[in-house]
Amino acid sequence: MNEQVNQINTEAKNKMTDTIEHLERELAKIRAGQANPRMLDGILVDMYGTMSPLNQVSSLSTPDPRSIAIQPWDKNLIPVIEKAIMAANLGMNPENNGEIIRINIPPLTEERRKDLVKIVRKESEESRISIRNARRDAMEELKKLLKDGLAEDAEKKAADKVQKITDDYMKQIDEMLKEKEEDIMTV
Repeated sequence: MNEQVNQINTEAKNKMTDTIEHLERELAKIRAGQANPRMLDGILVDMYGTMSPLNQVSSLSTPDPRSIAIQPWDKNLIPVIEKAIMAANLGMNPENNGEIIRINIPPLTEERRKDLVKIVRKESEESRISIRNARRDAMEELKKLLKDGLAEDAEKKAADKVQKITDDYMKQIDEMLKEKEEDIMTV
């Protein structure tokens, strides 16, 4: 029984960790006025018939806080990369000089900043829901074990542990949200 309890806790923790990692990826895509190569995560480029992530067909860098430089390993990909960036609808306009593609990140307006904060809050709430679902699943599994003969004390102890894990992850989400909101609202 103890092994099953440990497995339930481990599963819950793994689901919650996955949720946090997903939130980190989503928050990294939301630009806060500063240029960040991760803003281009998720852009796929048609490289000779194969869809490849942008960071696998080029080198991405931020030469200054307001721009991203993309240096394709094959210069023939420049128009394809530009097209993929435009198609991603990120509100970015790529410019090229035949060697490098540059994307200038315009400063955010106050209204756009508020919209981004709403998006960040929505992402955070979805993560909270996912964490609560993982907790609920773990609690249901513990109740099944209780019916199958697990001692009440052991079930209570395991439930408390699941709740503590949940609280820790919720706190992490709150910290990530606060940090991203400050990042966005800082002019």
